[in-house]
Amino acid sequence: MKYPKKSLGQNFLIDKNIINKIINVTNIYNKNVIEIGPGKGALTKQILSKKPKSLILIEKDSLLFDELKKKFQNNKKIKILNKDILKLDLEKEIKQKSIIYGNLPYNISSQILVKFIRLKKNSTKYSQLIFMFQKEMAERITGKYKSSKYGRLAILSNYNLKIKQMFKVSPNCFFPKPKIISTVLSFRPCKSNYNIKNVENLEKITSIFFSSRRKMINKVVNKIFDKIIIKKLFSASDLRLRPEELKPGMYYKITEFFEKI
Repeated sequence: MKYPKKSLGQNFLIDKNIINKIINVTNIYNKNVIEIGPGKGALTKQILSKKPKSLILIEKDSLLFDELKKKFQNNKKIKILNKDILKLDLEKEIKQKSIIYGNLPYNISSQILVKFIRLKKNSTKYSQLIFMFQKEMAERITGKYKSSKYGRLAILSNYNLKIKQMFKVSPNCFFPKPKIISTVLSFRPCKSNYNIKNVENLEKITSIFFSSRRKMINKVVNKIFDKIIIKKLFSASDLRLRPEELKPGMYYKITEFFEKI
């Protein structure tokens, strides 16, 4: 069988300098570490050189899974799962305060990030996510209020995560060479000033609002709330705004009200 597989969005990281930069984003000595999509194990080797407490590899590709098992069969620190990360029970598999690396397939990278955001106790399940995204996706995640990249993903990601852009990665650092630039982002759990019980409700609210991105929000809020709550939440000028003109905090507040009713 030939590698890499386009169907799985496989682009193997081959640049040793970039691999070292990714590993050195944080200290992993004696820490629980997870790597999503280890591929042929280039990043895995460097993780092991930093002497983590434990290492879980999550690899969907069965042939790569078999290769990894052979390559690291004598290392007792490693647990290798032949699983799809999107179907994996993270609550069950992740050890407390894990550090999680991922050179994520571009076609499902946002879905993987959202899966971690949904974890009810992300502040105890992981201490840091270090993920690589397509540059345009990274810009959507870090999009600031009133910028052209601001939208649902930025609002969702910034609810309970502190995000830091680390560095960009050239297409020349991969095999095969992708057509786009990549960006490494670091995410650390943080306490929100808002109390949303279920992040999926925030997903629902932002989905409703941004499905009519160019329309004033007064067209949307009537579908969700009665007139009394609308008056409590919004001023007359607010109702003339478009979804992209509402601050993230407003979406968190709207979601809190949504959960109450």
